[in-house]
Amino acid sequence: MSQKLVIVESPAKAKTIKKFLSRGYTVEASMGHVRDLPKSQLGVDTDNNFEPKYITIRGKGELLAKLRKAAKSADQIYLATDPDREGEAISWHLAHILKINEKTACRIEFNEITKQAVRKAIKNPRTINRNLVDAQQARRVLDRIVGYKISPLLWRKIRKGLSAGRVQSVATKVICEREKEIQDFKPEEYWTLKGDFYSEKTTKPAPGSLFEASLDTVKKKKLEPKSKEEIDKILADLEKASFQIDKIQKSQRKRKAPAPFITSTLQQEASRKLNFSTKKTMMLAQQLYEGVDVKGEGSLALVSYIRTDSTRVSSEAQDAAITNIMNLYGKEYIPANPNVYNSKKGAQDAHEAVRPTYLEWTPDRLKDSLKRDQLRLYRLIYERFLASQMTPARYEILTFYISGGDYTFKASGSRKTFPGYTIVYMEGNDDESNEKDVKLPPLKEGEKLILKEWKPEQHFTQPPPRYTEASLVRAMEDMGIGRPSTYSPTISTILSRGYVDREGRTLFPTELGQIVNDLMTEYFPDIMDYQFTADMEEKLDSVEEGKIEWRKILTDFYGPFSNYLEHADQSIEKIEVQDEVSDVICEKCGSNMVIKMGRYGKFLACPNFPDCRNTRPIVEEVDVSCPKCSASIVVRKSKRGRKFYGCEKYPECDFVSWDLPVKEKCPDCSSFMVQKSSRTASTTVKCTNKECGYTREIEEVDAE
Repeated sequence: MSQKLVIVESPAKAKTIKKFLSRGYTVEASMGHVRDLPKSQLGVDTDNNFEPKYITIRGKGELLAKLRKAAKSADQIYLATDPDREGEAISWHLAHILKINEKTACRIEFNEITKQAVRKAIKNPRTINRNLVDAQQARRVLDRIVGYKISPLLWRKIRKGLSAGRVQSVATKVICEREKEIQDFKPEEYWTLKGDFYSEKTTKPAPGSLFEASLDTVKKKKLEPKSKEEIDKILADLEKASFQIDKIQKSQRKRKAPAPFITSTLQQEASRKLNFSTKKTMMLAQQLYEGVDVKGEGSLALVSYIRTDSTRVSSEAQDAAITNIMNLYGKEYIPANPNVYNSKKGAQDAHEAVRPTYLEWTPDRLKDSLKRDQLRLYRLIYERFLASQMTPARYEILTFYISGGDYTFKASGSRKTFPGYTIVYMEGNDDESNEKDVKLPPLKEGEKLILKEWKPEQHFTQPPPRYTEASLVRAMEDMGIGRPSTYSPTISTILSRGYVDREGRTLFPTELGQIVNDLMTEYFPDIMDYQFTADMEEKLDSVEEGKIEWRKILTDFYGPFSNYLEHADQSIEKIEVQDEVSDVICEKCGSNMVIKMGRYGKFLACPNFPDCRNTRPIVEEVDVSCPKCSASIVVRKSKRGRKFYGCEKYPECDFVSWDLPVKEKCPDCSSFMVQKSSRTASTTVKCTNKECGYTREIEEVDAE
């Protein structure tokens, strides 16, 4: 019996694929890349046409010996790495190590890990796509040159441990420039005028008869009052005015279903709706793509490939969605023609959008198989895809135009007449208030109105908001900076380097980040230029398409870059960055400890190093006393990065809680209570005594 070997990247993916293949197949995992540029040196011969020096990754020796042994006994080898540049490069490196002729049909790919997709791929192997490989090599070598040439410069001129990167430095610049916009912003005063009205036919404003209208125009010209004096003049003009409805306008509005997820929109929506970091979103999505253990089924890959910028959906997936929608909601929720969405310019259409692979596996069916956050992300992907194939929501819009002297006021109401896709899914960036029906009373044109009261209100223009991870991804995507695979690692890098910090969900530059950004912007203007970075991404796409030779990109880049580097090295003087002083006293020498950035984030250190080597972790306290010993509760993290709450006196006191403790005691049994958040907008406070069961809904955090 002939033996066939299939090589994938991960054990989880291997486990899922094994289910679909017969006994004649062996499935092994490469555990990611097997060759790379050396860490100890540049690894690129800039004098020899940018020839990369690839070496076997440390620790892969035993694994590669296993793969070589399996390859020797196989009659056919299939390289089944991910369907993108990185996956193609891994297959190419594997072919080199295992002595597989890359011109033979050894490469298979699939967008989803299903029985049908895997078997179809095996029936249609292809040769390794060198254009894809070269695009990956160009990016890898380019990023290596930038990182390994500029980073040592930053070490010499500022401090050790810093780094620069073709994408990370530009992402830092985006955040720094936004911060400058905020600092330079000068608020401007403006006013609005609203009035509460009701019909003259009503003796007094009964429930449902009162409605609000806003000042719109004066003598049919748009009016935007800038001061209280202007408002006072308007109110004086209106003092003896009579009011009536001059015009009632009715219209219909449709709201189209959102497109299925691509990588960037998945990251954005998971941030908005689930409060996930981009890193966490991609980690969970990878698990769902490679396969998770489902009770009674074994390993199932639940979503399609997760690194994509295409909104395309296969006809088979669309047909399955339409059948599902028909069974659940009825034919009125199915569009006359399947919904088709346009991908952004330059999108790689080889992959589908991110979608569930098996629509029969609803989130509710998987409650007992998936971990909490896996389920939350899967539900998001599942509902978004189903909604994307549904009819629009329909609204009836009613507008009153009210005259009062020379002034016109406008009142708007809306009513959802048909839910369409909103029966399944609502986007996280939607203003929920806009989705609520706003009712206006049943009035007629010409009807006289009575003013109940005026409501003038002062406002000030607001600066642009700081970026969140979601909005930063959106900005990077809009500017053409990076690709689906780079958004998450880029954000993780600038956070870990201490260039950017997070406050709640917002990102802001640190002093160090601003210093490095200013230096990079002055001495490496091309690298820091948004258009230059976007153009470079397009050139890499052209390599993938076979339009540009990959080494030419490097040749064109390296000459000017070398000049910039030499000038920077000669011109930049040593920059001292002062450590932030904390209010924590070193218990060994009495000095105020300073905040340092280490490999795993911020920590406290004594400023008198090396005479005093005392260090302490930075602990976030919660304004709640430990229910066991009355000491403070602090925020901690598990080995897997999950936040939990424990006593500051651990291990002397062993109190721990996954949920945030609150100050108040249970009114029924006096046990301590915790705050719990659900998938809905509601948050509850719950008694920890299982025999009690006290629960109440809250609007705001009780303690934090």
